[in-house]
Amino acid sequence: MLKTGSKLLDIRYLCSFIFSAISVSTPTTSPALPNSTTSTPALAWVILMGLALIWGTSFILIKKGLAVFSSDELGAIRITIATLALLPFALKGLKAPKPGQWKFLLLSGLIGNLIPAFLFAFAETQLASGLAGVLNSLTALFTLIIGAIFFQQKITLLRVVGILIGIIGTAVLIFLGSAQEASSNSFYGLYVVLATVLYGGSLNIIKHCLAGIKPLTMASLALLTVGPIAFLYLCTTSALEKLATQPAAWEALGYITLLAVFSTAIGLVFYNKLIHMTNTLFASTSTYLMPIVALIWGVADGESIHLMHYLGMGIILGGVLLVNRAK
Repeated sequence: MLKTGSKLLDIRYLCSFIFSAISVSTPTTSPALPNSTTSTPALAWVILMGLALIWGTSFILIKKGLAVFSSDELGAIRITIATLALLPFALKGLKAPKPGQWKFLLLSGLIGNLIPAFLFAFAETQLASGLAGVLNSLTALFTLIIGAIFFQQKITLLRVVGILIGIIGTAVLIFLGSAQEASSNSFYGLYVVLATVLYGGSLNIIKHCLAGIKPLTMASLALLTVGPIAFLYLCTTSALEKLATQPAAWEALGYITLLAVFSTAIGLVFYNKLIHMTNTLFASTSTYLMPIVALIWGVADGESIHLMHYLGMGIILGGVLLVNRAK
């Protein structure tokens, strides 16, 4: 137990060091969107690459956690641990939001953290982790659609074409891809699609409704609003019993802890910072690189990717690229 406690203590020190470094240079107000003549800061590119690596790895970590825990147990454990990792920062920043911003923090916590955590875990009970990573790239498309509908974000004809291409690619990957398998597992990709819709909504809320809150504070408070819900649900499951009776459960918990601390807690902080440094579309371009990382992990773990899957991936990424490059 002493050894386990030491590891957890090391993780807490690591989180504190990273979050402190982020907080030093984080602006307290949301900067204006960069125009076409303003270069993107070098730090933004570093964060973008880091996010692609962290989030691209999250899909294989989900798969490893599902070896023992059910999808709902995994989702609840993930959010509970992520909330605990950021709890000191949440308590410190309780006075940061304006009274009217708490409802947006709760909404961001629900649609940007809690619900997607369950959706991704449930999808990967039948869907290859690499395919889940590719479908996650649809976040960029839904970010634009929701921004245009609810936040008056400009949408051009070329971007509409990009959105349609992305939708076609999704259909190819899910429906034609499933025809090459013995079962219709690819249909579970629809749960990932729903999660990306929610991500798109959360991203716009962060940018347009939570200005003035530092990324670290914002991430920790958003998790604080939903963490208790996840913990209470976790208490109704058999997760603790599995830890007591199944030796492999501790290894699976280790994978979920990595998922929670890095992909959820640290990833969320960096993502919020990236949104405020640049804009919603630039932040969502991490989805270009994330599928590559996810596919590499999936293939390395022995997952089977068929020709129609690759075709669907190419079409989706083409649509996302067109949306982000269109003026």
